[in-house]
Amino acid sequence: MKILITGGAGFIGSAVVRLAVARGHSVVNLDALTYAACLDNIASVSGDPLYAFEQADIRDRNAVARILETHKPDAIMHLAAESHVDRSIDAPGEFIETNITGTYTLLEAARAYWTTQGKPESFRFHHVSTDEVFGSLGDTGMFTEDTPYDPRSPYSASKAASDHLVRAWSETYGLPVVLSNCSNNYGPYHFPEKLIPVVILNALAGKPLPIYGNGSNVRDWLYVEDHADALLCVLEKGRLGRSYNIGGENERSNLELVQTLCAILDEKRPRAGGSYAELITFVTDRPGHDARYAIDPTRIRQELGWRPSVTVEEGLERTVQWYLDNEDWWRALQNREGVGMRLGKTT
Repeated sequence: MKILITGGAGFIGSAVVRLAVARGHSVVNLDALTYAACLDNIASVSGDPLYAFEQADIRDRNAVARILETHKPDAIMHLAAESHVDRSIDAPGEFIETNITGTYTLLEAARAYWTTQGKPESFRFHHVSTDEVFGSLGDTGMFTEDTPYDPRSPYSASKAASDHLVRAWSETYGLPVVLSNCSNNYGPYHFPEKLIPVVILNALAGKPLPIYGNGSNVRDWLYVEDHADALLCVLEKGRLGRSYNIGGENERSNLELVQTLCAILDEKRPRAGGSYAELITFVTDRPGHDARYAIDPTRIRQELGWRPSVTVEEGLERTVQWYLDNEDWWRALQNREGVGMRLGKTT
């Protein structure tokens, strides 16, 4: 299969690129190379004959049309997105432009391409989204594919809008689509502005380990390579028009997560002054911070036979070791815009 992957130089996208190539798929990576993209993420496949790279913005209809006509993919996996909640609070316009306008432009280019190819039944447009579109849970309950949308941040609202566009293009124009909504990802190549890499790198630098509020916010953590496997599973076996929630079955509060990271670092690279946990610092909470996310993965498990293979303890240990072993990668990114700064304080 030849797959066009948007956002393939990003964190999740690059994991999908690497896995797809490893499994023998031809991959065309379409990426605008914005601040969070890094070509080093796909260096391991950059010379592979199955891999091609196209630098373009998904909002550029002519560029997307050219790429589709040139490469003639069998499927599109749409991962390109602005995804950092704090940045969406400070600059929501960029999220509207990329996540909504970009998805619309890509859908129209895909529809035109699919039509000119004779509307092949095998074609797929896989839209990759987030569990944040469902809003916030209380102490109990889980998100299912039928949970009503209730986004609370500019980021999640923009992703919710893109989900609705994809479903509309399926219903109105018959575009063959599948959708997936995932829980929080972590693992190798995670851009150093999200919680887990921030904690690891701050700890190594002897800096405070910031936790919003009292650390009670709960997330379901999904190892990125498990997510890549699930996405290919949905692309290849998912039912048309169907959405699939992808979770790691690994709920942890932010405080528990950071304490686990500190314990791993204490073992792998002991701190002269004591435990890394002594660096934990509680900071003013993010505006509109959702209390809890949890995924019910019953549908993808029962229909497609997929479930995560990595526990959060295993995944965090692998992640910490990866950052310890790849200092050149993360040091090169620390001077990029906004990295190391507290964002999203606007009220």
